[in-house]
Amino acid sequence: MNIVFVASEVAPFAKTGGLADVCGALPIELARQGHNVAVMMPAYRQVKQSGQPIEPLGVKFDIPIGNKIVRGRLLRSVLPGSDVPIFFVEQDDYFDRPELYRVKGEDYKDNCERFVFFCRAALESIRLLNLPVDVIHCHDWQTGLIPAYLHVEYLHCHGYEQVASLLTIHNMAYQGIFWHWDMLLTGLDWKYFNYNQMEFYGKLNLLKTGIVFADGLTTVSPRYAEEIRTEAFGCGLEGVLEQRGEALSGIINGVDYTIWNPATDPHLADKFSVDNWQIGKPQCKAALQRELGLPESPRTPLIALVGRLADQKGWDLVVEVMRRWVLEMDVQWAILGTGEPFYHEVLGELSRNHPHRVAARLEFSDELAHRIEAGADLFLMPSRYEPCGLNQLYSLKYGTVPVVHATGGLADSVCDATSENLAAGRATGFQFHEPTAVALEQTLRRAIETYWQDSAIWQQLVETGMRQDWSWGTSARHYTEAYHLASQRHREMRERLKTQR
Repeated sequence: MNIVFVASEVAPFAKTGGLADVCGALPIELARQGHNVAVMMPAYRQVKQSGQPIEPLGVKFDIPIGNKIVRGRLLRSVLPGSDVPIFFVEQDDYFDRPELYRVKGEDYKDNCERFVFFCRAALESIRLLNLPVDVIHCHDWQTGLIPAYLHVEYLHCHGYEQVASLLTIHNMAYQGIFWHWDMLLTGLDWKYFNYNQMEFYGKLNLLKTGIVFADGLTTVSPRYAEEIRTEAFGCGLEGVLEQRGEALSGIINGVDYTIWNPATDPHLADKFSVDNWQIGKPQCKAALQRELGLPESPRTPLIALVGRLADQKGWDLVVEVMRRWVLEMDVQWAILGTGEPFYHEVLGELSRNHPHRVAARLEFSDELAHRIEAGADLFLMPSRYEPCGLNQLYSLKYGTVPVVHATGGLADSVCDATSENLAAGRATGFQFHEPTAVALEQTLRRAIETYWQDSAIWQQLVETGMRQDWSWGTSARHYTEAYHLASQRHREMRERLKTQR
């Protein structure tokens, strides 16, 4: 198939989260499987400073935005390690800024205008570049207008008639909600600003727009696809998603094992695989303890957390447990991440007062993240919700047993160490089901008692996890099925319109 990815961020050119990792890796795997793939994203300042080779194409375009015309042009590169082309929409007034979406904690006030321009520019670029396209794969609210434009403006345009759209929802919490007068910027008729299509409690909602108009919908794990159709996780759009349930599926993200593999990882003190982890992993643990200033104690359980310090990630639960455990339990904590100032203060205080128990690096370091995955015994992910999650997948590969809240992709990828699952040989970690400090502490105790008291079960958990295959190959095949279904729905929609004439 001919597939064009349109996304607001793509690694390694510009990144704020997992969306960029998906859009940097999945196109390459699809190309390996025989598809013709291209990628489009904005030409942010970070893109131009990424160190990747980028060239101007000499292709310019004029885009209507409200009552004005805005000019842009195209740049080109390739995704590293592949020949997949990536095209950048350059418009410096919109994209040459310090950050991608916000500055000093505040969203850019013209975000709607910026991404209206990007969506229209991406569609025009397909024509100007003469790209063959069967499916446009859109990602999150920043591209939510593309399915609407395809349905309303491009449905009968030469070269676009057969182009289907697939929208992937990476996180329902981010919807692109703007005041109603921004509808004028889209250029779409006001008749679409209604409860069933683009309006959301009197405002313009770009994620809702994409959900309503896309030919196919996916999100980043099967469990999350179920959760977002409920009031608890739908963020107000559960009714729309329920109506479109037949078009929605969950496909869990993959891992790039050329980067996340303890057998080849250049950042580790000692490389290891499932065959020799009992030699290599202790070496990595000792090296990590030295690096973090923790006592070098082989049998003290080392619990790791890497990522954003926020309530959504369950940090309020973690802090409640940590405050007791630093006084009671012979365990160590390795923490890497940044986030809410309150957690910076609390974790800084815990690490200063209990340096033999807590090592908190309130920063981000990709290299240290690799060493933590390799050196820790347990990896804790108590997120209140987690559309997919990647660190639990890295942990499985690195023999670091995950302890997770049973939600979203965490529930889909970590199999709880119940007696039944252990007997069947499928257990890979520990789950708790209520997002409370009590449930977290009980499950963490269960994991640590297993670590201390039953080396055979611990070995089974480690090795079963390390043998899991969460590579992009399987995910890409599921996406191919979703593309075909989206194309089929698009053809059926066109046939319905013909019979209505």
